[in-house]
Amino acid sequence: MNQGEELPLFTKTMDFLAWLTAVTNHFPRLHRQTVTRRLLDAALNFQEAILEANSRRGPARLEWLLAADAQLDKVRLYLRLAHRLTWLSLGQYEHGSHMVSEIGRLLGAWQKVTRSSAERQQSA
Repeated sequence: MNQGEELPLFTKTMDFLAWLTAVTNHFPRLHRQTVTRRLLDAALNFQEAILEANSRRGPARLEWLLAADAQLDKVRLYLRLAHRLTWLSLGQYEHGSHMVSEIGRLLGAWQKVTRSSAERQQSA
Protein backbone atom coordinates (compact mmCIF):
# COMPACT_ATOMS: atom_id res chain seq x y z
CA MET A 1 0.00 0.00 0.00
CA ASN A 2 1.47 3.37 -0.89
CA GLN A 3 1.37 6.53 1.21
CA GLY A 4 -1.70 7.90 -0.62
CA GLU A 5 -3.73 4.80 0.20
CA GLU A 6 -2.63 4.83 3.85
CA LEU A 7 -3.51 8.46 4.42
CA PRO A 8 -7.19 7.85 5.27
CA LEU A 9 -6.24 5.42 8.06
CA PHE A 10 -3.84 7.92 9.62
CA THR A 11 -6.30 10.81 9.24
CA LYS A 12 -9.22 8.86 10.70
CA THR A 13 -7.05 7.65 13.57
CA MET A 14 -6.05 11.23 14.41
CA ASP A 15 -9.71 12.30 14.24
CA PHE A 16 -10.66 9.46 16.58
CA LEU A 17 -7.87 10.31 19.03
CA ALA A 18 -8.93 13.96 19.13
CA TRP A 19 -12.55 12.95 19.77
CA LEU A 20 -11.59 10.33 22.36
CA THR A 21 -9.30 12.65 24.28
CA ALA A 22 -12.03 15.27 24.53
CA VAL A 23 -14.75 12.83 25.55
CA THR A 24 -12.65 11.08 28.21
CA ASN A 25 -12.07 14.42 29.96
CA HIS A 26 -15.63 13.98 31.22
CA PHE A 27 -15.13 10.49 32.64
CA PRO A 28 -15.17 10.25 36.45
CA ARG A 29 -11.93 11.41 38.07
CA LEU A 30 -11.87 8.30 40.22
CA HIS A 31 -11.33 6.13 37.12
CA ARG A 32 -8.98 8.35 35.12
CA GLN A 33 -5.92 6.36 36.19
CA THR A 34 -7.50 2.99 35.42
CA VAL A 35 -10.13 2.48 32.73
CA THR A 36 -9.66 5.90 31.14
CA ARG A 37 -5.89 5.47 31.00
CA ARG A 38 -6.19 2.00 29.47
CA LEU A 39 -8.60 3.24 26.80
CA LEU A 40 -6.34 6.13 25.85
CA ASP A 41 -3.23 3.93 25.97
CA ALA A 42 -4.83 1.35 23.67
CA ALA A 43 -5.79 4.08 21.18
CA LEU A 44 -2.31 5.62 21.29
CA ASN A 45 -0.67 2.19 21.03
CA PHE A 46 -2.80 1.57 17.94
CA GLN A 47 -1.56 4.78 16.37
CA GLU A 48 2.05 3.93 17.18
CA ALA A 49 1.66 0.43 15.72
CA ILE A 50 0.36 1.72 12.38
CA LEU A 51 3.18 4.25 12.26
CA GLU A 52 5.68 1.45 12.87
CA ALA A 53 3.98 -0.70 10.22
CA ASN A 54 4.27 2.14 7.75
CA SER A 55 8.05 2.21 8.19
CA ARG A 56 8.45 -1.57 7.74
CA ARG A 57 8.21 -3.95 4.81
CA GLY A 58 7.28 -7.58 4.39
CA PRO A 59 6.66 -9.82 7.40
CA ALA A 60 7.69 -7.08 9.85
CA ARG A 61 4.94 -4.83 8.51
CA LEU A 62 2.37 -7.57 8.92
CA GLU A 63 3.48 -8.16 12.51
CA TRP A 64 2.93 -4.48 13.34
CA LEU A 65 -0.45 -4.50 11.59
CA LEU A 66 -1.49 -7.50 13.69
CA ALA A 67 -0.31 -5.70 16.82
CA ALA A 68 -2.38 -2.69 15.77
CA ASP A 69 -5.40 -4.94 15.33
CA ALA A 70 -4.99 -6.26 18.88
CA GLN A 71 -4.85 -2.69 20.22
CA LEU A 72 -8.00 -1.79 18.28
CA ASP A 73 -9.77 -4.74 19.92
CA LYS A 74 -8.83 -3.26 23.31
CA VAL A 75 -10.23 0.11 22.25
CA ARG A 76 -13.53 -1.60 21.36
CA LEU A 77 -13.60 -3.36 24.73
CA TYR A 78 -12.99 -0.19 26.74
CA LEU A 79 -15.51 1.80 24.71
CA ARG A 80 -18.16 -0.83 25.47
CA LEU A 81 -17.24 -0.71 29.14
CA ALA A 82 -17.41 3.09 29.22
CA HIS A 83 -20.88 2.95 27.66
CA ARG A 84 -22.05 0.25 30.07
CA LEU A 85 -20.83 2.37 33.00
CA THR A 86 -22.80 5.30 31.47
CA TRP A 87 -19.69 7.42 30.95
CA LEU A 88 -20.59 7.58 27.26
CA SER A 89 -24.08 8.40 26.07
CA LEU A 90 -25.67 6.17 23.45
CA GLY A 91 -24.93 8.79 20.80
CA GLN A 92 -21.28 9.08 21.86
CA TYR A 93 -20.89 5.32 21.93
CA GLU A 94 -22.44 4.96 18.47
CA HIS A 95 -20.22 7.73 17.09
CA GLY A 96 -17.04 6.26 18.62
CA SER A 97 -17.96 2.75 17.51
CA HIS A 98 -18.59 3.96 13.97
CA MET A 99 -15.18 5.64 13.90
CA VAL A 100 -13.47 2.50 15.22
CA SER A 101 -15.30 0.30 12.69
CA GLU A 102 -14.15 2.50 9.84
CA ILE A 103 -10.59 2.44 11.15
CA GLY A 104 -10.84 -1.35 11.45
CA ARG A 105 -11.97 -1.69 7.83
CA LEU A 106 -9.06 0.43 6.64
CA LEU A 107 -6.65 -1.59 8.76
CA GLY A 108 -8.10 -4.85 7.40
CA ALA A 109 -7.61 -3.65 3.84
CA TRP A 110 -3.99 -2.79 4.59
CA GLN A 111 -3.46 -6.23 6.14
CA LYS A 112 -4.96 -7.89 3.06
CA VAL A 113 -2.69 -5.97 0.69
CA THR A 114 0.34 -6.73 2.87
CA ARG A 115 -0.48 -10.46 2.98
CA SER A 116 -0.98 -10.57 -0.80
CA SER A 117 2.31 -8.82 -1.35
CA ALA A 118 4.12 -11.23 0.99
CA GLU A 119 2.57 -14.23 -0.79
CA ARG A 120 3.61 -12.89 -4.20
CA GLN A 121 7.17 -12.39 -2.95
CA GLN A 122 7.31 -15.93 -1.55
CA SER A 123 6.09 -17.48 -4.79
CA ALA A 124 8.54 -15.51 -6.91
